[in-house]
This record gives sequence, structure tokens and C-alpha cells, in this order.
Amino acid sequence: MLRGRAALVTGSTSGIGLGIARALAAGGADVMLNGFGDPAEIERTRAGLAEECGTTVRFCAADVAKPAEITLLIAETARAFGGVDILVNNAGIQHVAPVEDFAPDRWDAIIAINLSANFHTIREALPHMKRRGWGRIINIASAHGIVASPYKAAYVAAKHGVVGLTKVVALETATTAITCNAICPGWVLTPLVQKQIDDLAREEGIAAAEAERRLLSEKQPSLAFVTPEQLGACAVFLCSEGAAQIRGAALAIDGGWTAQ
Repeated sequence: MLRGRAALVTGSTSGIGLGIARALAAGGADVMLNGFGDPAEIERTRAGLAEECGTTVRFCAADVAKPAEITLLIAETARAFGGVDILVNNAGIQHVAPVEDFAPDRWDAIIAINLSANFHTIREALPHMKRRGWGRIINIASAHGIVASPYKAAYVAAKHGVVGLTKVVALETATTAITCNAICPGWVLTPLVQKQIDDLAREEGIAAAEAERRLLSEKQPSLAFVTPEQLGACAVFLCSEGAAQIRGAALAIDGGWTAQ
């Protein structure tokens, strides 16, 4: 379905982003990976994905906290593949603290990566999509783009902003073949979440399975993690003709979290 399409997925060297990149490549898209990590491991991931899916997979180490590097990232993607058809804004960071203790530099960093980067990538990618007469913009927000939790002021503010930005872009492209939507995951078993489980198990002296159950029961009624593969499948669907009139949606994939 996606053969001949060019996709850029930010924050795609592991976790959710890599799961989405893998699904898009499996669907036939050429993919530009982006993110941080060990260069040798990233190269193994890139080469393995290209071999597994039979598509062209490239990597660009641009820091999406810096608008000038985003300009280079979009330009490099267009150079590699002839344009940009699919943009997935996934890169994100987290910091937890009460508002009065929240370090201003952590606020600025989270807003830059989790929100402002989405604006800059969309602004740069839209002209490519308009020239090609087709495009899909998928912003990875969060259940925290719909509801809030304490101690996550910057993250919740940024993810709510992502949902709002998604709606604006969807309205501005409503009469075109370009769509813009947000996916709002709940708990996903990524290396970052696994570390939270391991830390909780160690601090409380409990088994990892019990720590996992506690983490899920706090928010996610299904008591099951969302998987990167499920999020990838949703992203592929949003790229399909069947999703052509899904515009400005915030799709919760959260095991019932935001239904409560």
C-alpha cells in the first residue's frame, strides 16, 4: 500500500518510534529514521529493517530540539527519497516534579522536543506534501494530551498542545489529500517504562510482575500494555484510503485510560 511513499519518523531508534517505522517499512514505505543512541546499534537497526522489509531505510541524527537541524532533517529526507509523504512526530522526553520545583530548563526542553518540534517539522514538510498532492501527518501525543496527571506539567501541557496543533493543521488541509491526526497512547512497554517497573520492584521489594500490575492498575483498566506494533498498525491505517476522512482526530489507544 505504501510502496513509493517516503516516511520520516522522529525519535525512531527505539520504542514506539521504531515500532511505527517498522510498520511503515513493512507496508512498503521508504523510511528515514531519526534519534539518538549508540551509532553501531542504530546502524544494525537500520540495516536490519531495510533487509527485513525490502525498502530503503536511512538515518539522520538531527536534534529536533533545534529548528535549524529540523530544516536539515526534512531536506535530507527529501534528498534521499524525492520528497516527504508521511511525517510521524514521535520524539519526546519526560520530567516529573511538582510545579513549584519544576526546573525551568526541563520545562523548556520538554516544550521544545514534545511540542515545538512538531510545529517545525510540519511547517517544513507541508510544502513537499502539497507538491506531491498527498500527505499524512501523524503526531504521537499521549493519553496526557486528553487528560492530566500530577507532577507532569510540561509533558501534559506539551501533549495538549500537540492535540490542538493537530486540529489546526487538519483544518488548514481539509480540502486537500493531506490529513493530520494524533495518536494518544497510554502505557506502552518501552525501555523507559520497563525501567520504571524495575525501579518500583526494587524500591518496594516486590516481583517485577507485581510492579507491572501496580503501574497498569493506576491508570489503564485493561491491565495490559499497548504495544509498539499496535501503534504501528494504527499509523499504517491512518495512511490508508480508508482513513482519508479522519482529520484532526485524537485517537486514544490506551486500554480504557481516558474512558474513565
